Amino acid sequence: MGDIAGWIALGATCLAALMTASNLGPRVTGWGFVVFTFGAIAWIVVGVATDQTQLLWSNIFLGVVDLFGIWRWLGWQTRISDTVEAEQNRSETESGETLLAFSKLEGMLVIGSDGSIVAHAVDALAACSTGHFSHLIIAEGGVAGVGETLRKLPWDKVKMVGDTLVTDLDSARIQRLESLEAA
Repeated sequence: MGDIAGWIALGATCLAALMTASNLGPRVTGWGFVVFTFGAIAWIVVGVATDQTQLLWSNIFLGVVDLFGIWRWLGWQTRISDTVEAEQNRSETESGETLLAFSKLEGMLVIGSDGSIVAHAVDALAACSTGHFSHLIIAEGGVAGVGETLRKLPWDKVKMVGDTLVTDLDSARIQRLESLEAA
């Protein structure tokens, strides 16, 4: 029994770690904590079956942390995400300006003037007094965060087309934008 539980624990823990580390939204992260909970239960079985007290108690504690993660990500954070999405959708059907949640910008593709992907959005900055976007922080080049350059793309050079950001700049002009570094 301990051997089977050990393999289940290993698989669940690895899968849950991938799900939470991927940051694919509150639902995926929340379900990652559900899988972590199954892993903790399996590790508890291993701890009991093999008389490993430290394994038992550490996974009882981690199981409690996992329950908090489930509440945080499948409860509270999902409720916020669903509310923001409903407001964004409502703005598309009501008169007035279509709204975009800041939280939806991260990872959005930035399409250049030639139709190719020139960057992806990382974040945006808005003026405190007006709430208007000042500029978009984009990541250009590199792979999965390695070797990429963060740049400042003025918001007046960006427009939303569906769920994609479009700019009239081409790749060469994107590379000439101001490069950003942490202080």
